[in-house]
Amino acid sequence: MKKINVIKEIQELKNQLSYSKNVGFFFGAGTSAALGIPNISQLTESVEKSLTGDFTKNFELVKKDIETILTDRDVNIEDILNQIRRIRDITREKDDKKYLDIDGDAAKKLDLAICKEIYKILIEKEKDADIQNTKKLMAWLNMQNRDFSKEIFTSNYDLIFEKSLEEIQIPYFDGFVGSYEPFFLSENVERFVENDDITKPWIRLWKIHGSLSWFWKKEKDIDAHRIVRLGRIENIESEGNEIVIYPSKEKYDSSRKQPFIAYFDRLKTFLSKGELLFIISGYSFSDQHINEIIFNSLRQNNRLHIIVFAYSDSTIEELYKLSSSYLNIGAFGPKKGIANGELVDWEIDADELKDDKTSAYYWNEADNKLIIGDFTKLIDFIVSNSGLKENIEHIAHE
Repeated sequence: MKKINVIKEIQELKNQLSYSKNVGFFFGAGTSAALGIPNISQLTESVEKSLTGDFTKNFELVKKDIETILTDRDVNIEDILNQIRRIRDITREKDDKKYLDIDGDAAKKLDLAICKEIYKILIEKEKDADIQNTKKLMAWLNMQNRDFSKEIFTSNYDLIFEKSLEEIQIPYFDGFVGSYEPFFLSENVERFVENDDITKPWIRLWKIHGSLSWFWKKEKDIDAHRIVRLGRIENIESEGNEIVIYPSKEKYDSSRKQPFIAYFDRLKTFLSKGELLFIISGYSFSDQHINEIIFNSLRQNNRLHIIVFAYSDSTIEELYKLSSSYLNIGAFGPKKGIANGELVDWEIDADELKDDKTSAYYWNEADNKLIIGDFTKLIDFIVSNSGLKENIEHIAHE
């Protein structure tokens, strides 16, 4: 395998971050995991342990059923939620209709119980999460070119980004409007703002898998629901509305599609609109719908350049299988990367460093590996090379 001097690639990365006028982000589960939020495996285990009685029995029935089909990896909470929602759909949530010996009403109650447990687990972990670095990232992004829309897409449904933005009082927009029970307005997601729009400098935060602060609210006197954002919930057990967590196939084929379709359309449009540096961190490329948008955009927009930061080399190897025909995507893993359409091994030639420079903030000499695949290290790298470090740290109250 070809060896590449990582110092030269890092210098090119610095140039791209410094001179790109338009920068966007996609953050996957790995970014939250870097802050101490449970990953999918840990969350699955915690939810399973928290359930009791019939919830435990029905959870195990669903899990065992999926295990007979899914043999290449462990069953996770997303698989289980997806299957439970299929049961809700085919039984129309009726207590006299069953699948896997689980009636529709029991499936609905299990779904609600699981989502509430997810809420409690993640909210509790968020209390201990150090969001200092995410505040720095938001401060850095807020300082970028105001001629372009600043957009963050994320598959995470925790509230880390919202808390970071609000703590340092940076305005953002997520598609919801209102104050009492903010409601989703899809046309505001679809529209790209004009130069004279007061909200143009705001950061756009698109949560494509739902959020712990979104709930389905039943409309009065009609059999329909709308999504509202309720913000802080004091007691999730007393909340009568259903949490909007759609981390699985259901988000694409449910009759209650918004805001997911609006967000996916926004991602397509954003990636197709001219010159753009799009940074991906913490994403394993396991969602085929998102992958399709990314790779279609790489084909159709030759002014789009995507850079992927991965915590493990296995992600780099899997990405290479998908991306080897594209020259406008690069990737950085611990010991492997993708450069000019090739899978490469990193090596370091310290002679390339200038006398006043160091590689310590992106390269671990003891382990001989790149460290910016770690979300927190990536933020340190971006801030350190911004020329605005003192201002950013002041805004982040460090």
